Amino acid sequence: MEEKIIETAKVVGFVDIGTNAIRLLVVRINPKLTYVVVSQEKEVVRLGENEFKDNLLKLDAMNRAILVCRKFVELAKTYGASEIIAVGTSAIREAHNREAFLQRVFAETGLNVHIISGLEEARLIYCGVSSGVDLGEENALFIDLGGGSTEIAIGNQSEILYLESLQLGAIRLTSQFIGEGWTGHIRYKTYKQMKEEASSTLIQASLQVKIIGAKRAFGSSGTIINLAEISNRMFKKPDNISTNNSVLSRKNLKKTAQILCALDLEERTKTPGINPERADILVAGAAIMEALMGEFGLEEISVSRRELRDGLLVDYLSTFESFREFQKTPIRERSVLDLSRSCNYDEKHSETVVTLATQLFDSAKAVGLHNLGKEERTLLRYAALMHDIGDFLSFNDHHLHAHYVISNAGLLGFDQREIEIMANVARFHRKKYPTKKALKSSHLDEHSKNVIVILAVFVRLAEKLDRSHCGLIKKVEFFNVEKDHACLSLLSDSDCTMEEWSIIQNSNAFYAAFQKKLDVHCVQP
Repeated sequence: MEEKIIETAKVVGFVDIGTNAIRLLVVRINPKLTYVVVSQEKEVVRLGENEFKDNLLKLDAMNRAILVCRKFVELAKTYGASEIIAVGTSAIREAHNREAFLQRVFAETGLNVHIISGLEEARLIYCGVSSGVDLGEENALFIDLGGGSTEIAIGNQSEILYLESLQLGAIRLTSQFIGEGWTGHIRYKTYKQMKEEASSTLIQASLQVKIIGAKRAFGSSGTIINLAEISNRMFKKPDNISTNNSVLSRKNLKKTAQILCALDLEERTKTPGINPERADILVAGAAIMEALMGEFGLEEISVSRRELRDGLLVDYLSTFESFREFQKTPIRERSVLDLSRSCNYDEKHSETVVTLATQLFDSAKAVGLHNLGKEERTLLRYAALMHDIGDFLSFNDHHLHAHYVISNAGLLGFDQREIEIMANVARFHRKKYPTKKALKSSHLDEHSKNVIVILAVFVRLAEKLDRSHCGLIKKVEFFNVEKDHACLSLLSDSDCTMEEWSIIQNSNAFYAAFQKKLDVHCVQP
């Protein structure tokens, strides 16, 4: 099969028409197959409203969906999309009148919607979520709770081991046990009945999960995200709440569900953290999740904000052989390279800084200047690679630009603490150095702040050692460390007077980190 090629940047849109909401993702794909998210949109349309009693899409729901699809197509084209890929899931695939609906969508919006099976939906969700986490060979469980169905997958970074799609969704269960349009409180007896229904549906999937095994679990739907936000607001200390790395615990979910059941719909919409658009179906969603966590033996689930539309993007890019090869690179490295290349970084200089910074890290550890380990060394490598990416905005204060970009780019495979460390290392690689006072406003613990201080010094020194961007310094090494000073040798086959002088100019940063004076010796082979 002939390899597809993107010769110039291309904008592509992806549309997920779900039972509860319609989602749009627009990306600009570059010739090297890095991509930049141009727009992400979501509108709750309730396409599956009152559907599951007779398996018919209702006219009002179809009209709402077509209106949103038209607006999303217009928006994607405004951004220059030359191709829009659209899929439909549970509500459409179960509807007896789906062909009539699809014909209307095509006639009124131009969208050619592909109806995907439940198993294909589970596969795409796996692709979307797994591409954003660092799994390696470790098996993980992926759960997506939609309005009409629940998709389950088990897999590692490169292999899918199990896929399942169940007719178990928040709108479906609400319609069956509560009734759509109900505005009163929900009897706890009704909640228990929903849990029992969910548990009976999960029996076979639960058996497979226990046979295959998974050390981690990820939930990726809007319902799961919102349940985590509410329970974290209710039962976690503010300092422990992170919207970027939230966790839904079984213990807190159970307490949250009891509170939500006792409230009528109007009171529920005012619950801190709740998405009012989900208030009427969230209790059913909680019942499914509590049953699922109980059947699968999960005490907590990590919440992912990646989803089916991200899977559509990964699936699209996977048609390119060069991207498939790139996927073999560990997710964290791919994510860092994607961001760096999208910022047009100086690859040769950055690789030189990485080499010199890791030589400084390793030799400093060997002589007892620090006791940091493999994890910190890895973060040093990535921070060094990205230290200059702020240049694409402006050279002036590019260290501050780099800090902002790294903090907000949504780097995949990293937790929020790791991202904050790398962002601050980039921030302090020039000008001010990271004193405790400078890091006072950070929510990081003392160990993480100390890591920033040490790693930033290594990147700062490595940057100065390649100030000409010509790779003059071939090797750098600490030696002869004593109580009040340390010696650093620079190996070069050229005159490195300027590099030596630059290191001396930054010796105060070294002293702030290690409380030792720095002596520099340039050696030629």
